[in-house]
Formats: sequence, structure tokens, C-alpha cells
Amino acid sequence: MDTPVYGDYDQRTLDRQYSPSSCVEDINVFLDRYAVESERTRRTVPARRGIRYGEQPPETLDFFPATVPDAPLMVFVHGGYWQELSKNESSFPARGLVAAGAAYAALDYGLAPEYRLDEIVAQVRRGLAWLLEHAVDLGVDPHRIHLSGSSAGAHLVAMALLDDWRPGGLHPADAFAGATLLSGVYDLEPLRLTYVNEPLGLDVHSAARLSPIRHLPARLPALVVARGGAETDEFVRQHEDLLRAVAPRAASVREVVAGHRNHFDITFDLDQQASELGAAVFAQLGLPATTPRP
Repeated sequence: MDTPVYGDYDQRTLDRQYSPSSCVEDINVFLDRYAVESERTRRTVPARRGIRYGEQPPETLDFFPATVPDAPLMVFVHGGYWQELSKNESSFPARGLVAAGAAYAALDYGLAPEYRLDEIVAQVRRGLAWLLEHAVDLGVDPHRIHLSGSSAGAHLVAMALLDDWRPGGLHPADAFAGATLLSGVYDLEPLRLTYVNEPLGLDVHSAARLSPIRHLPARLPALVVARGGAETDEFVRQHEDLLRAVAPRAASVREVVAGHRNHFDITFDLDQQASELGAAVFAQLGLPATTPRP
């Protein structure tokens, strides 16, 4: 038996546990669909693209305005292990959400190894602070700003809910009305011991500092915590550990396990009210019933 490096996992097994693509036949099917569906959305839903929220080159966002005033806003932070993807592959949930009366923003950030994870976290926080500051100008109700993120994006959203920063002087539980966390990594210590850490360069101290589950505030907004049915055991554990940790802190917690989905395609349910995840998201946003996305 090989030497364990984390719990009962040897190196090869731990690497596989933090490789979500091990649960699907071909990850490129989903990455290609992100791009195709996002391009289709940008052709049909009006958007303001490349809005700058900070001075660094990656600090931009795409904003899809609502069709009604004082609308809720859903902000999406993409995944890709902090190393891949961008806002350009993150437009697709705007179709159903804007049709239902919400605004939508896809937030970009710098990628590792060019940017350290501390810098990435700071960029996402700056983007959210910018949206809070400009909500009224964007036609958004500043009291109905909701966050969502997938995989690494869920980690970044969770970091934005901590109380060690103050967007506009507000506690994050007051600044944001809710958050949806999809298949996230909330404790980085095991991930630090895998191949994923090569471009990140986390050590034991930075992994602890950047693990949101270790720094949860006393108060959190309403949460939807979701994962696919086809996930590795470690992603399931991370999901369940977070649920237990946020239960006494959040205004409300809704768990969703989408049995027909995996780590990569669960995001396609975000704007589909007919799905369990979509229904939870629409309810959190206060959106009325709508027809399925075309």
C-alpha cells in the first residue's frame, strides 16, 4: 500500500479525488457547451460587455440588465480551479434569469499562476464592491444582490461572505441578499497536497488563510448549497462539511443534490426554474414563475 498523504488517501488517489473530470467521460464536452451557450446568449440578450471594475487587466465584468426597474441581480463567478475559463464562458445563465426579471453579471478575475490566490480573492471582492456601489445606476435593487459560483467560483463567493472586508461599510450578510454555492472547495488543505497546487503555490499557512470554512462569520445571508450527483467523495465531503458549518449561521440554507448532474453541468440548472436548483435560485431571488429557457 502506498503511503497516505491525507487521511487514508495516497497521492494518486488524492489527486483523483480532486480531479472532477474523473467522474465524466470528456470534460471538453462541458467546456465547449459553456462557450457555445454563452455566445448564443450574447446574441439574444442585450449586455454591457467588458465593464471595468478595477485597474488590473482582468478586472472586468459583463452585465446583462433586467427588463424591469429595481430588479434583483445575480452575480456569477466562474470555476476552473482558479486557472482556466473566464466571463466569456459564463453568460449562459443570463437567458433564463433576465427573461424572468433579474439582472445578471458575469465577473472576471485573473488566473493562476500569473496571479496568486490572495490576489484573485481581492479582485473578486473589488468586483462585488463595484457592483454594490453602482447598483442603482445599473437599475438593480441594492438590497437584492445575490452571488453564485461554481467549483473554484464557489470558493471565491464563500471568501466574499467572510467578515474581514467591508464592501461600502456593510457586513457581507447585509450587503448580499443570498448566495448559491455549486460543488465548491471550502477547505484548501487537502487540495494543497495535490497536483492542483502546482500553479497556486499554497503552503500550509496560505491554505488555512484562504479556506473559507475556517473563517465563517457569525452571520451569513440565505444560502443554496448544491452539488451534482456525480462527484468524487472529497467533493461530497466538502459539500457536507460546509452545510454543517453554515447551518447555525445562515439566514436560511437550502441543500440541492442534483442526481442527474455532475460537477460541470449543474450550472446549466441555474436559470431553469423547472429544475430543483433553478427553483431554489428563483425563490431566493424572489422571481415569479416563468417558462423554460428556449
